[in-house]
Amino acid sequence: MPTLSEAASKQLLAGYGVPILEERTAGDAPGATAAAEALGYPVVLKLCGDTIAHKTERGLVRLELADAAAVGAAAAELLAAARPDDGRVELLVAPMVRGARELIAGLVRDPQFGPCVMFGVGGVLAEALGDVAFRLVPLSERDAEDLLDDLATQKLLEQFRGEPAIDRAAVVATLVGLSRLAEERPDVAAVDLNPLIVVDGKPVAVDALVELDASAVAGTASLSSSSGAAPRRRPTDASFRALFEPRGVIVAGASTHPGKFGFVALHNILSSGYRGRIAATNLEATPVLGVESFRTVDELPDGPWDLVFVCTPASANAELLRACARRGVRAAFLTSAGYGEAGPDGVRAQQELVALADELGVLLAGPNGQGVVSTPVHLCAQIVAPYPPAGRIAIASQSGNFVSSFENWAVQTGVGVSRAVSAGNAAAVTVADYLDWYADDDESAVGLAYVEGVDDGRELFERLSAVARRKPVVLVKGGTTASGQRAAASHTGSLAADDRIFDGMCRQAGITRATTVEEAFEAAGTFATQPLPRGPRTAVLTTAGGWGVVTADAIARAPGLELAPLPDDLRAAVDEKLPPRWSRNNPIDFAGGETRDTIPEVMALVAGHAQIDSIVYLGVGIQSNQARLLREGRFYPDHGIERIVAYHERQDARFARAAAEISAATGKPILTATELAVAQPDNPGPATVRATGRLCYSSANRAVVALAHLWQHAQFRNARGLP
Repeated sequence: MPTLSEAASKQLLAGYGVPILEERTAGDAPGATAAAEALGYPVVLKLCGDTIAHKTERGLVRLELADAAAVGAAAAELLAAARPDDGRVELLVAPMVRGARELIAGLVRDPQFGPCVMFGVGGVLAEALGDVAFRLVPLSERDAEDLLDDLATQKLLEQFRGEPAIDRAAVVATLVGLSRLAEERPDVAAVDLNPLIVVDGKPVAVDALVELDASAVAGTASLSSSSGAAPRRRPTDASFRALFEPRGVIVAGASTHPGKFGFVALHNILSSGYRGRIAATNLEATPVLGVESFRTVDELPDGPWDLVFVCTPASANAELLRACARRGVRAAFLTSAGYGEAGPDGVRAQQELVALADELGVLLAGPNGQGVVSTPVHLCAQIVAPYPPAGRIAIASQSGNFVSSFENWAVQTGVGVSRAVSAGNAAAVTVADYLDWYADDDESAVGLAYVEGVDDGRELFERLSAVARRKPVVLVKGGTTASGQRAAASHTGSLAADDRIFDGMCRQAGITRATTVEEAFEAAGTFATQPLPRGPRTAVLTTAGGWGVVTADAIARAPGLELAPLPDDLRAAVDEKLPPRWSRNNPIDFAGGETRDTIPEVMALVAGHAQIDSIVYLGVGIQSNQARLLREGRFYPDHGIERIVAYHERQDARFARAAAEISAATGKPILTATELAVAQPDNPGPATVRATGRLCYSSANRAVVALAHLWQHAQFRNARGLP
């Protein structure tokens, strides 16, 4: 791509609020000397041209030139270093500025997400450290502030080596200016400000590069990605109700063979306790699992029939949809393969089926999907296990296997699911469509999604932004490698990996992004069962010191959370409940001093204090763990063992209930963690946590990660005035 010279780049950027030094250009050594005399020594001298991108790598920069002789000699050297393919060149003379900190900012147009602004650590460390973050254009001042907060090396923004903290307002103005440039000048393909040197706390762009895209039309604002396709309209609420709350379900292609999809799907619908009408079709009209079957949909008795679950070959599905539409079916879930995943012929067949479904007014879920679950109506229309317990997590996934994974976690933790759907090829209904419907679903508290390919990043951003303002969304993404053509000359472009931009999109949209399936489910489970924290101040309650120490370390690493200093009045109140050997600090280590009522009483004191926002509680189940050993030993039930076993088990169950009750009473999250959640799940401690409907985290670290997600989303809502 063509580039502007540094001087022309800076002239353009200055009009958008980018801080630029007073600089001058010259065509020869005498002109450079005169410019240096006017600016004052020392100066920097550079050889610039429209085709010269990286001057430092070519040795075309001279620093610390202190007098006219040095400038003249440097000018002669630089002019002699010009190449024929550099085109017209000129000398740029600028004041020599010094700063202990160098930043980078820029603009890049991503193939999927459109224009994005970048900020991070600059200079020679830009690509070595890769400490950069992105936000999509347009950037608000709030977005720009969040972009600064994403920098891992936050200390660079604070007081540093005797220099003042960075003027955040000046950096924000620069980033917002780059965003405005992207909106007003689509012919600007990339901008590279590296470095932005911090002088007395203020950023100054001492180098700048602007790349142009000759195919774009200047003055025509465009924020779109490169897909160019008009987005499909989301299905209606009535169509989604037909999918998730059908009055009657038809299994098309029902089979008597237990290994066939048509058998498994019907079996799961019957076994889950679905109370609506159920019918089946197969070519032989053979009854399956006691359900009368018919050769065609046209032969079915009167409905209502809202949903057809399709287990027939792709070749039969067009006529099947027509017949179902005649019977009033408004939603179809297709397990059938042989569509978009099967090459050009499959793509055409899929497009034709989508067009037909649109014509018929039928919501088309899939094809090539695993199924749909809706616990409010006891529906398990899927070709795999399990059927999860009822709850408030609503799942949508591009991968059917991950629907099963999330449902398995629901079974293991007891934190249940409201809706779940495998989007399959998502030919007509996307993950974003499902999340959008979940956001207004009274049965669901949080959306949980897995995505891989993103066809239109800008459309996804806009859709998810609207969803996250109504309800929390947790997302895990597969396939985080860099792709797409990047700007060849720009540092910004080389740093713009897909995953960095996707991560920035999630933060900007208010999406909670998790790195693993386990983390994603636990974040969703926490949103579904805990109140949002009012602040970052976290207390740790522990029955053993070591657990508290590692939890304090985890809180220190967690973005945004703080280990709360223990207020004097709270310390005095706890003093009255515990013996003198307790830690007298946060973490609050009971040091084995708890009695029958100590844990609930201290927990209530801590949760009720105005300077504590959240609690991580450690040690539940430890008494019952010993009780199990006593129960299984050869002396049970004699020697008073039966009585102490029952007491220990009652106590742990009581502590678990207290955590849920105190959390509900104070409106503050209390997260309970113990490895016994997986090592001994029937232990009365973790078992009672599950019975209260809450997660029992298998480690303090996992509880802290979930709490950090909760606080990050609370900050997002607070900053935007959302309830």
